[in-house]
Amino acid sequence: MRQRTAAVAAVAAALALAIGLTAGCGGEGGDGGTADKPRQKKPATATTATETPATATPAPATPTPADPARPAATPPKSLPQAQLDKAILAKGDVPGFNVAPMDAPPPQGESADRAECAPLTAVINGKPEPVAQASAYRQLTGAKNNRPAVSEFLTTHGVRGATTALSRLRAAVQACERGFKASGGEGPSTYRGTKALPVAAQVGDDAFAYQVTGDYEGEPVPLVFHVVRSGGTLATFYTANLEGPRTPQIPPALLTAQADKLTRLE
Repeated sequence: MRQRTAAVAAVAAALALAIGLTAGCGGEGGDGGTADKPRQKKPATATTATETPATATPAPATPTPADPARPAATPPKSLPQAQLDKAILAKGDVPGFNVAPMDAPPPQGESADRAECAPLTAVINGKPEPVAQASAYRQLTGAKNNRPAVSEFLTTHGVRGATTALSRLRAAVQACERGFKASGGEGPSTYRGTKALPVAAQVGDDAFAYQVTGDYEGEPVPLVFHVVRSGGTLATFYTANLEGPRTPQIPPALLTAQADKLTRLE
């Protein structure tokens, strides 16, 4: 178990995390001591993502009750950098979670070998396309044992751009379901396949969840992404399971809290 975890974790950043996103890989006895710190390009340690049984599906999200004293809010069409920095999840926004800054992605990332798969590598690189007008990055870890470990990036595209980004992701997941290869970043990467997943929480104006399964020397590495559109802003949440083939789960509370915060901007 430890040998597998260490081997896969050692190449996780090269395999799928060109941005330095959090990857669950602590393994037995791992204390995740650096999981709530800003990430470097090649993190030395990380924490184990929450796994769901192979036959389980994410539990339906409980909608956040409307506040009768507050008029219905409309997500902004486009957020400048200063507002985006205030809008992304911060300490105290989600009970039970620690929040820390995360480094922006490096200039160069992965490039898919097929044009139809390019939207997937764009998200893996931390740069959803069309190119964002502003971006902010955070690392979210459970207050207990730093588990689960989830990374978030909030990007501004305008309504048309954000809508286009989700449309391209949906098409890419379908077109690349049998896998693809990528180059650049830390070297060549192989992805076994892609599939759409149930959305963890029905929030925002639109949402899409999917899995990209990486491959490391024959070992599957499930990478899960949840993308929520609120107005012209995309909130992308990411986690991974480096200990086995089961699909990791992103807590619905994170998606709900971020969508709610975006709609309550003054």
